[in-house]
Amino acid sequence: MVYRFVVLSDEDEAFIREFEFLDSQNLLDFHNALQEELEFDRSQIASFYMATDNWEKEEEFTLFDMGAGSSTMENADLEDIIFRKNQKLLYVFDFFNDRALFIEYVGEVKEEDDREYPVCTASKGLPPKQVTFGGVSRKKYNNLIVTDDDDDDEEEVVDDEIFFNADDDEDLSEFDNIESMDEDDI
Repeated sequence: MVYRFVVLSDEDEAFIREFEFLDSQNLLDFHNALQEELEFDRSQIASFYMATDNWEKEEEFTLFDMGAGSSTMENADLEDIIFRKNQKLLYVFDFFNDRALFIEYVGEVKEEDDREYPVCTASKGLPPKQVTFGGVSRKKYNNLIVTDDDDDDEEEVVDDEIFFNADDDEDLSEFDNIESMDEDDI
């Protein structure tokens, strides 16, 4: 049996993906299909949640065993967790900002012999950015360079053009000689 799911985002109404999975596949297969289709960074953590009809989180399925009776994606076969039409799941992909994809089981279709599952059968709109910081896409921080230099003895060179431009030709002669300044000026 093949399960069909629709994936939506509350960040962009134009975004929609439809997937088909074999009933014997699991949430880890679903996670990997989403990661590949949306071109997400696989090093980021994510979780599925069973959801109520109002999209409230229920049981969590994590990437790794977190102990204390947690359920993992790998151990959650679709045929064991999908038990009714319109079953809802949340796929939380950005924990810091509590951002998720909304997934709904929409029915079953007949397995096609020449099709490899899972498969994305419909794709519209751009996927949401995987990680945001204060509403700014992480990609803007790709050129940030952090060094671990211990050479603090070097004198820092300050580019005056950052602070003054050609239009700032005010008379600064009183600052040329510190001795000409009164104590009240300091």
